Amino acid sequence: MTISTENKQILEKQVWTWQDYKIQYTVMGSGQPLVLIHGFGASISHWRKNIPVLANAGYRVFALDLLGFGGSDKADIDYSMDVWVELLKDFYHAHIQTPAIFIGNSIGALLSLIIVAKHPEIAVGGVLINSAGGLSHRPHELNPVLRIFMAAFNKLVANPVTGKFVFNRIRQKSQIRRTLYQVYCDRNAVTDELVDILYTPSCDSGAQQVFASILTAPPGPSPEEILPNVNLPLLVLWGDKDPWTPITGAKIYEEAGKNGQDIQIVPIPNAGHCPHDEVPDIVNHAIIDWLTQKNW
Repeated sequence: MTISTENKQILEKQVWTWQDYKIQYTVMGSGQPLVLIHGFGASISHWRKNIPVLANAGYRVFALDLLGFGGSDKADIDYSMDVWVELLKDFYHAHIQTPAIFIGNSIGALLSLIIVAKHPEIAVGGVLINSAGGLSHRPHELNPVLRIFMAAFNKLVANPVTGKFVFNRIRQKSQIRRTLYQVYCDRNAVTDELVDILYTPSCDSGAQQVFASILTAPPGPSPEEILPNVNLPLLVLWGDKDPWTPITGAKIYEEAGKNGQDIQIVPIPNAGHCPHDEVPDIVNHAIIDWLTQKNW
């Protein structure tokens, strides 16, 4: 897909200190604030094809690297969804201060859902792009064989010796590319630039410990638990060829919509887990169209 010229604007990165940790963020445009939240292993740059377009459409677009990812510090802490929710709340109060639309992909979508449900005082709505069901899989979500495999894998990751070996294998550029080929339908979207966006932060000191902490962290609340508490509008975008979080996950949002919640669901044809990056023109249009309908 051809990327329009406005997508090539340089994202100027800034630094904010949160609880003595460096958090990298960017902001562009003016108007109703949007907050973009990346998924596992990603960063601000995963939104490089979206931020300028949304800003040019009349919105003030914020994006930040969650603690542990991108250009933010790789803190040696016990990671959880709660840690990032607190980070997002504090970022809002420090930089935004006007109720925003929270837009996330994967884990970022789940964080957006938590914010909209539990902290509606800082939000007016949410956009969920291929939302994760949790920070990790819950045992009952796996078949018995996969449950045993994941338990063994987590032990390897958590071990100081084998964990380094596993991490160094997974973070190789060739392995990152193979993983992206699994979750992107269009292989042409898996560029050297994209591989570098995911690879570069893995070279930072502490990255392996962050990886181990997150992979062995509790999953946090599930969308099924959170959704009944949402009273703000949601746009649910879902790449229909996602092997990681299949589009069947959108059914709970469909049922909630039938029960009166303000939820719009838009399947994204022939796209995988990250449609905002794979087919950005389609996703940008869907977000802007929904925002315009809501007249924020």
